Amino acid sequence: MAIDSRTVSYSIIVPVFNEEAVLPILLRRLDLLLTRLNGPAEVIIVDDGSSDSGTIVLEALVKRDPRYRLIGLSRNFGHQVAITAGMDAAQGQAIVVMDADLQDPPEVVEQLIAKWEEGYEVVYARRLSRAGESRFKRSTAHLFYRILGRMTSVRIPADVGDFRLIDRKVLDALRQMPERDRFVRGMIAWLGFRQTEVTFHRLERAAGETKYPLLKMTRLALAAALGFSDVPLRLAIWCGLVVSCLALLYGGWVLVLWMSMDSHLVAGWSSTMVVISLLCGLNMLMTGIVGLYIGRIHAEVKHRPLYVVQKRLGFDRAQAAPASAAAHAMHE
Repeated sequence: MAIDSRTVSYSIIVPVFNEEAVLPILLRRLDLLLTRLNGPAEVIIVDDGSSDSGTIVLEALVKRDPRYRLIGLSRNFGHQVAITAGMDAAQGQAIVVMDADLQDPPEVVEQLIAKWEEGYEVVYARRLSRAGESRFKRSTAHLFYRILGRMTSVRIPADVGDFRLIDRKVLDALRQMPERDRFVRGMIAWLGFRQTEVTFHRLERAAGETKYPLLKMTRLALAAALGFSDVPLRLAIWCGLVVSCLALLYGGWVLVLWMSMDSHLVAGWSSTMVVISLLCGLNMLMTGIVGLYIGRIHAEVKHRPLYVVQKRLGFDRAQAAPASAAAHAMHE
């Protein structure tokens, strides 16, 4: 039986990947949050191909607590795709996305909801501080948001991750954007709607290790730059012009040496190096940048599914249980 979306006020989406160590704390704090909400809610946990025993814990939870649903993906598709899978299944009128590591405090969700009730359609959580992170990560994150803000015509809020609330109408619009290299926070910013922020201090991970090492952060930054800006293409043009000018200047210098009969000038060598340097530099630069865009086009035209679901648990219930009723059922 399909869930009637009118019976669900809030959908909380939590992507999970090998978070066995943090699950007991996370679920406890989610339980406390759900009991304080002013309407029926569902928690959609997206297992992004975990290999630990956390899946067993989650399956048992879904069977005994009607507030929870579980989507198990067939492999690790990545954080942004896992968020999308949860959004595709969400039935609430307000949809909240938060990470499982508790660096996104569940208690802040109530502040997001309060802003939504004021009429805002997108409420994002902006970090005032980032505890437990290295100076390198903090500085590179700061630099990334500032550079991205200058590269794109869309205002993507700085110091904001995927921790946010979006209205149902925003979700419906987001579902019409099927691109594969997803940068969800940028996609939501592109949609517009009435947006505001709440601020919070980001804490250290409650347990476990980060699932966003340097390589994944670099890939996410690349997806953001290529997906929301043509600056790299225009940068290639300017680099090409600079290289061409330098080559012309070098060529002029070689010509002066040739006309002055400089004994250090090897006949034919300088002109050959000028031509090779010019053509090779321009070719490698242009090909690399254009190739990135073509690669994204190639991924889009294959029309493969964005993700593959291996299991869906808890979605056959008629409605999301009210918080108080679900809590009573757990203790019986």
